[in-house]
Amino acid sequence: MVAVATILVVDDEPRIVQLVRDYLEHGGFTVLTASDGQAALRTARTGRPDLVVLDLSMPGLDGLDVARSLRREGEVPIIMLTARTEESDKLVGLELGADDYMTKPFSPKELVARVRAVLRRAEGASAPSDVIRVGSDVELDVPRMEARFGGRRVDLTKTEFQLVSAMARQPGRVFTRSQLLDAVRGVAFESYERAIDAHIKNIRRKIGARHIETVFGVGYRFAEP
Repeated sequence: MVAVATILVVDDEPRIVQLVRDYLEHGGFTVLTASDGQAALRTARTGRPDLVVLDLSMPGLDGLDVARSLRREGEVPIIMLTARTEESDKLVGLELGADDYMTKPFSPKELVARVRAVLRRAEGASAPSDVIRVGSDVELDVPRMEARFGGRRVDLTKTEFQLVSAMARQPGRVFTRSQLLDAVRGVAFESYERAIDAHIKNIRRKIGARHIETVFGVGYRFAEP
């Protein structure tokens, strides 16, 4: 993670903005704030934050519109805040490229922890390695397509290896089925999202269930070490 990361907090509720700002600054971050979508985009363009904490429900230009614009302009990590509980909102946000989401009411301490985790993942993703290691017992040799779990070599198909490596590069990040489908484009693969479930089932049978977690109604993530 960068020495002093800058976080942009976007929410139309001043109380939440101040609460999040206090916790982030206490955690050593520089904080920028915006109270609506237009201000968020202006601040993102001038302040160049390392991560955006973005409320979905705002008047005018809402969080989803802001996320779309941010994704068109760059790859800044996004954590969504939402009072909505519908799975469709989470799915749309993740499909737009959000890296994580939290449902209100949320723990400010947990938000700070999520911010740190997303920044770590973003840093790792920006410099992809030929060998992916997660903790001390997972090693994926990408050029050779060799996988080792707990020191044991595991034979994965090409599709299975691509799915595992896509998730393992960013442990803890939630991937929708559509995003995982994109990760295996270019190989002979059924072009429907539910096929992902069958491949995950086979992968778990080979490597053990604990490595890949189901996020119900959303998708999957590789367990953090």
